[in-house]
Amino acid sequence: MKHAAIAKMFTFAAVTAVAMGIAPRANAQVNKGCNNATLQGTFAYTSSGAFVAAPAPIGPVAETGAQTFDGNGGTATAGMSNTNGSVAVATSTGTYVVNSDCTGTFILNIAPGIAAHYFFVIANSGSSYQAVCVDPVAVVTRIGNRFYPGRAI
Repeated sequence: MKHAAIAKMFTFAAVTAVAMGIAPRANAQVNKGCNNATLQGTFAYTSSGAFVAAPAPIGPVAETGAQTFDGNGGTATAGMSNTNGSVAVATSTGTYVVNSDCTGTFILNIAPGIAAHYFFVIANSGSSYQAVCVDPVAVVTRIGNRFYPGRAI
């Protein structure tokens, strides 16, 4: 009788261990599979940080605006920036690439010959992203939230 109870307990523990081991892997596979179409629509964004080296004007920077991703690798922004107290219209166009693990990069052409390079992570099933500028002249982060979560506009 004791042997049957012990055998049931070990069987239950083994089945539980196998199920626990499979669940994270299965869940990880469900969350993969992003592509350029995952990041599509218009996002309200805020950027903040500092320019730390020339040729940029050294000092704090903040920006807010709208960034549109077309689902095919094209992006455009329109907003306002404040760089070390100097306020200006901030518009750009560029390209982006989304990796299958929902990370990616975008490049914004700020002015002729001047581009900003960002690494980003898509969050909330494509309703938001978090990015960091990877250029050595800037320490800037950006957070974008879809204007209308759950659908592209």
